[in-house]
Amino acid sequence: MLRLTHEQFRELAAKHGLAVTHQRQVVYQAVIASQRHHSPEEIYAAVRRRIPSISLATVYNNLRLFIECGMLREVTPHAATLRVDGNLKPHHHLVCSRCKLVHDIEGDFIDLKRLSRQLPDGFDMSQPLIEVFGLCRRCSART
Repeated sequence: MLRLTHEQFRELAAKHGLAVTHQRQVVYQAVIASQRHHSPEEIYAAVRRRIPSISLATVYNNLRLFIECGMLREVTPHAATLRVDGNLKPHHHLVCSRCKLVHDIEGDFIDLKRLSRQLPDGFDMSQPLIEVFGLCRRCSART
């Protein structure tokens, strides 16, 4: 579980050109405090415990802002809803085709140099991410 002090968040936000607000810090902290891939609704539920007056729209807006500036990553566009990832280290994902659960896979098992030679001319592979689809343990037990 990762925790940022107010000073650390202030430095991170400044590095990305964002104004520091209490709401932004609490939303960001809710994402990085867990290694799960949260939906905005899950983050909203966690943030409301600390800021009861916050709106779901504010949570969505801040998540989009964090994604746009590079402080968070959007997980798979194949998920049922927006999912955010606070893990900015290079990694890949296992995605359950049925329940859309996402797990991180660490490691350098992809030859990115070889992959880059296969790309069309002019394609910039700025954020290589491999998604492996299948069924999670719970969903495969139900089949």
